[in-house]
Amino acid sequence: MRLITIGAFARAAGLTPKALRHYDECGLLTPAAVDPESGYRYYDPAQLETARLIAELRRVGVPLATIRTICALDAPAAAEAIAEYWQRVTVENAARARVAALLVEHLSGRATMSVTFNYATAADAGARDTTEDAVHAGDRLLAVADGVRGPGGAAASAAAIDAVTTLELTDAPAAELLTMLAGAVAEADRAVRAAATGDARPATTLTALLRSGTQLALLHIGDTRAYLVRGGELFRLTADHTWVQSQVDRGALSPAEAGAHPDRALLVRALGAGEPPVEADLALRTAVPGDRYLLCSDGLWAVVAQAEITAVLTAGDDPARAVERLVGLVRAAGAPDNVVCVVADVVDAG
Repeated sequence: MRLITIGAFARAAGLTPKALRHYDECGLLTPAAVDPESGYRYYDPAQLETARLIAELRRVGVPLATIRTICALDAPAAAEAIAEYWQRVTVENAARARVAALLVEHLSGRATMSVTFNYATAADAGARDTTEDAVHAGDRLLAVADGVRGPGGAAASAAAIDAVTTLELTDAPAAELLTMLAGAVAEADRAVRAAATGDARPATTLTALLRSGTQLALLHIGDTRAYLVRGGELFRLTADHTWVQSQVDRGALSPAEAGAHPDRALLVRALGAGEPPVEADLALRTAVPGDRYLLCSDGLWAVVAQAEITAVLTAGDDPARAVERLVGLVRAAGAPDNVVCVVADVVDAG
């Protein structure tokens, strides 16, 4: 076996000899041989792949204890562990950024505006004889879920909604919103899996907005959607986790082809599907008086053209009349699927 010196190995791995000595001392990367008289370390070239992985993980700030766990895994499991770590760091960094913003706001003496939601919900089974969709709205939380059609779909969507509605009872600061939602995703996924009976493996989408003061945290997984109306324009806030959307992103399908594709409802991410941990999209927004939010299942957006949805939401109707008109458009188009929606206006509580 041809060994190389610590200096040559360090250069090839993108590390320093000092770092290698430290990794040896903590048992992370042990040299292949150590000179008994000089104590000089020698390494096997086959160790380079592990050393380079350690170097890259250290560059993004992964702790040594986590690196030790990752290095003990096979490649697919290591990739999953890195993705899970980075998702957690992203949430924590967003929370820290919000804490910093709140401190700046407090120390600068800027007043914090008080807002609330004025909301209404609607649910309709459409042409189907079962309902797999679920909806919830309150002063702090808006949520919609669409259970995958089949045994357990209704129980899955209800379990997902129940898991996140507990957040309404927690008077948490804005800085903790994303952390709370990340925990709620894991809890919702466990609840959906627990709803399984027999061979049925239920799954569901979930889109939710959680408010604390003027801050809104958005949670999204699947193909339920969240929209924002601001300044008379409709903005879509979520990206569908569907197979056809992945093909559109790759350029393999056009949006028009995706809309007409027979597999347009095939999900690539959902609560209760795949192996945990489930990955959800999380984002922070600021609630501005005059904004209007729409959360809905694909029973609305896949049936009613976006231009028609925009026309309803910008017509000046209150939320109750708006959801009534949206469901009316679905029925006029044949209502092939269940539909749930919530329209919420951000209003100045003062």
